Amino acid sequence: MQKKRVYSLLFSLIFTMSVSANTTANTNTNHLTSAEITTVINPDAIKLIPQNYTFVNEGKLTIAIPGLNAPPLYMFAEDNKTLLGSEIDLAKLIAASLGKELEVVVTSWEDWPLGIQSGKYDAAIANITVTKERKEKFDFATYRQDTLGFYVKNESSITAIQEAKDIAGLKIIVGAGTNQEAILLAWDKENQQKGLEPFVPFYSRDDAAMTLALLSGRADAYFGPYVTGAYKAKQTGKTRLVGQIEGGWPKTANIAITLKKGTKLVNAIQASINGLISDGTYHQVLAKWNESLEAITYSEINPPGLGD
Repeated sequence: MQKKRVYSLLFSLIFTMSVSANTTANTNTNHLTSAEITTVINPDAIKLIPQNYTFVNEGKLTIAIPGLNAPPLYMFAEDNKTLLGSEIDLAKLIAASLGKELEVVVTSWEDWPLGIQSGKYDAAIANITVTKERKEKFDFATYRQDTLGFYVKNESSITAIQEAKDIAGLKIIVGAGTNQEAILLAWDKENQQKGLEPFVPFYSRDDAAMTLALLSGRADAYFGPYVTGAYKAKQTGKTRLVGQIEGGWPKTANIAITLKKGTKLVNAIQASINGLISDGTYHQVLAKWNESLEAITYSEINPPGLGD
């Protein structure tokens, strides 16, 4: 399909971006407006860069970010070239604080784990949740809480999805291999043990296809990052929130920058994030993209995650 060919091309592109967050998107359109969030070099963070660490590209911090639209986390502007979003802005500030130029590699969700392990990227910023299983292979520096939401089209008769029994018999849009899927599968197992009707997963990475499926009635609900669903609901006015899971499930969970296990670069990244929290630029980024609900007060390295 033509769309798949376009995405394939996007995944192969490498975008070199400036160190300051100098663009934003209007919440109703994707027009660029003049806004700038900048920070200064953080000497304490730079001191924590391991002397034996070799960056993928000298003088640059190379970060993998998914290429599919998932506003407000990451999306392409109207020029189809400029990447926008909270993940982009944060990556720029981290690179700047470490005295590096940011190089973003546009990739797919499926590619970032192998890419980090093989040394293709220094890190990944892709709304990645800390889990017990992932900590066996990667190091994490947290930067947001993990909050999830169930959304339906405005005309839906569904009023609430808050616990396992609420998903019985529903067709729900969810990403394969995500923590959202793990939650739904656990709830479905619980339901089937009680004799309730199973739910049906609708798997897709294509934002347009997911939206069409929900609005056309081919799917009953969407389950994913709260901020993504909230952004789309505000932008289109065609969907609404019917359930929210704050801090992950069943315990508090965190979104974190992900790095190769054992390189010790995670210490510098954590110090960078805490510096951004202290100077206020971290909060400016989250406020800019309406993500303040998920703000943290301090970045942690490899905290307890889902499954611990």
